[in-house]
Amino acid sequence: MEKMELEKGRPAERQKGGLITMPFIFANEACEKLAVVGFHTNMISYLTTELHMPLTKAANTLTNFAGTSSLTPLLGAFMADAFVGRFWTITVASIIYQIGMTSLTFSAILPHLRPPPCSGDQVCQQADTGQLAILHASLLLGALGSGGIRPCVVAFGADQFDENDPKQHTKTWKYFNWYYFVMGVAILLAVTVVVYIQDNIGWGWGLGIPTVAMFISIVTFILGYPLYRNLDPEGSPFTRLLQVSVAAFKKRKLPMVSDSKLLYRNDEIDGPISMGGMLLHTKHMRFLDKAAIVTEEDNVKPGQKPNFWRLNTVHRVEELKSIIRMGPIWAAGILLITAYAQQSTFSLKQAKSMDRHLTKSFQIPAGSMSVFTMTSMLITIAVYDRILVPLFRRLTGLERGITFLHRMGIGFVISVFATLVAGFVEIKRKDAAIAHGLLDSHQTIPIPVFWLVPQYCLHGIAEAFMSIGHLEFFYDQAPESMRSSAMALFWTAISVGNYFSTLLVTLVHKFSAGPDGSNWLPDDNLNKGKLEYFYWLITLLQVVNLIYYLICAKLYTFKPVQVHVKESSESEEGGLELSNRA
Repeated sequence: MEKMELEKGRPAERQKGGLITMPFIFANEACEKLAVVGFHTNMISYLTTELHMPLTKAANTLTNFAGTSSLTPLLGAFMADAFVGRFWTITVASIIYQIGMTSLTFSAILPHLRPPPCSGDQVCQQADTGQLAILHASLLLGALGSGGIRPCVVAFGADQFDENDPKQHTKTWKYFNWYYFVMGVAILLAVTVVVYIQDNIGWGWGLGIPTVAMFISIVTFILGYPLYRNLDPEGSPFTRLLQVSVAAFKKRKLPMVSDSKLLYRNDEIDGPISMGGMLLHTKHMRFLDKAAIVTEEDNVKPGQKPNFWRLNTVHRVEELKSIIRMGPIWAAGILLITAYAQQSTFSLKQAKSMDRHLTKSFQIPAGSMSVFTMTSMLITIAVYDRILVPLFRRLTGLERGITFLHRMGIGFVISVFATLVAGFVEIKRKDAAIAHGLLDSHQTIPIPVFWLVPQYCLHGIAEAFMSIGHLEFFYDQAPESMRSSAMALFWTAISVGNYFSTLLVTLVHKFSAGPDGSNWLPDDNLNKGKLEYFYWLITLLQVVNLIYYLICAKLYTFKPVQVHVKESSESEEGGLELSNRA
């Protein structure tokens, strides 16, 4: 009876969602990204010019914040998947982020909340403990807010499409391209308009506008509530993973069954966590299959749930296997983020030292250089979706053109060239400083800032391939009930990448220091450093990482799913389809 009621309830649930929800979700994402990026793109300038932090301390503060912001999604994903669902997680987290942004905006407006200004060769007073406390509290609230928004908003948008409907399935993977395109346009506005206001009008307006944009994003998102397809949380996915691990350990001495059909299955129990189809048994990691071996001690009775700390279904065992299989691909994305992180730190400082004038009276703000990253990313996404996908589709027969693993691999290759080029451009910049006798000066070097455009553009092209491919990979290959958690894994890779950047900068700064005061990454004058060596070190690490990724991608096994396919509007279910979506 319960199962029949569940089946009757499904069509009513699926009447919601679809394309009609996209304006609300994309409007929310556009305003949120305008706020977040406008808030943090130029933040290193705020820390060094307004709070008078040393360069390496400011760079590490930002990468630590970025790392924490990308680590908290694990908490947000847990809350969404286990307790409150994605809508309420996004809403509450956005309000927390709003409070943090408002706090930092007030600190930029009120003079006593920041050090006094200084100019020329005057010794600048650094921010005191109280002022730094406000900064760190604001950044912490921002990190907590990010933790609820980042893992849920992408998955929430994809949830609006019914994967079991053949008419909607392709819209799910197209959604990721649309999502990144809308996000890119918002970022483009942030790194141009907002950064210009910060540099030329003031930080009060420069931080106030993103704060207002964040408020608009919250209101827009809530207005769409009656239209959304909200999937109910089905308990903690982390608890299920732990239960499988414990059950497999308890039964580690049992011999394996001769036939996988003898392993425990229960469609009624797994129904709520497998609306899109049951995970099928795989032959990998067979030691975990012992969690699904039925023994006399399990005392399984018809109509009753077993003790999951002793016995689990094949579907739940395969959930754990899927997460473990995703691990090596997840790890491969870390170094790309480490390379990308330099755009908001050392690349920005390079730009500040170069001639940024378009006319005699107008110069490009250094923080706006990432406009080239965003523009190249947007163009690449459009070309990929409209030209490359149809072309690849004819060659491969795949609906999406190429697999997300191939897409990620292309991104890795391009990222290698981005940091390689960056090293040669830094040599060119320093040669210009030497030629004009400015090596020991903080004056603007008469070399056009457009020399930095190739490295920014290559990073944008790499992101269009790698980051979207990474998102597709996590959403597609994660167990259905763990998609918020899968998005958290995406952001956790970004977190570890930023933390690794902090570690790498710290180690290079420490071990490259010479007795004469020389350093690859000096605090006071970038002209005296060896930034090109740092870029080439990252290039070398990325080459090693690319080889690692190619091995992982070659060995990766796609999750097998048994899917109920709709044949027509008159029939509830069609045949069974094995789905190894790539």
